[in-house]
Amino acid sequence: MKIVTWNCNGALRKKLAKLDELEADILIIQECENPSESTEIYQNWAGNYLWVGENKNKGIGVFPKNGHSVKQLNWNDEFKIPGIKSKSSSLSWKTGSLRLFLPFTINQVINVLGVWTKGKESEAFGYMGQFWKYLQIHKEDLSKGKQIILGDFNSNKIWDKPDRWWSHSDVVEELNEIGLRSLYHHHFREEQGLETNPTFFLQRNESKPYHIDYAFVSNEFLDSKIKIGQKEMWLALSDHLPIEIELYS
Repeated sequence: MKIVTWNCNGALRKKLAKLDELEADILIIQECENPSESTEIYQNWAGNYLWVGENKNKGIGVFPKNGHSVKQLNWNDEFKIPGIKSKSSSLSWKTGSLRLFLPFTINQVINVLGVWTKGKESEAFGYMGQFWKYLQIHKEDLSKGKQIILGDFNSNKIWDKPDRWWSHSDVVEELNEIGLRSLYHHHFREEQGLETNPTFFLQRNESKPYHIDYAFVSNEFLDSKIKIGQKEMWLALSDHLPIEIELYS
């Protein structure tokens, strides 16, 4: 089974032919528009899709192909930080307030969490902080069975801050503790923060490369292959490159 994740940088309806060249079984696409409010061609291509977003133009879409099926998981809960004597509302948070996550199953066998972390300068818990909060709520859910977490995290170890317990490195360690490891780093034998293959080019500028898209998998999938798209083929369409996973277990 081939799974592809890609931040399409909007207007997915205009990029379908290029995506089809990847011959994916499951596509997890960030920053795509809602098919139900777009063109008929896009709607037909999307099939029995899943989609969540903050407005009709930008969300996460999941598109099954080749006879595979997907079903959204109803993960909704709340987390409270214990042991701190404060009435601040910031000490608790709910799934629905976090941006932007889509949990689902593939063929009712594999659990997948599609990720597109978002943030604002005014938010202390932006980007990886949003995922850290999600992880605190759903750590038990993410610890069960065959699991994959993948997408655009907008994060890298190079931006760690020592006074934040939700920094990239801390989150990666928490994921390791529940049996989820970065497939890219396992496959290429590279360290976090020292990646030689970027997944994102700021403003599509080849002199500003970063590795900010990831796939974390449970142990049974660690022998799977992972491939990052070539910038020569994809930068004309998006500032991100697609990640392809050939899933083996």
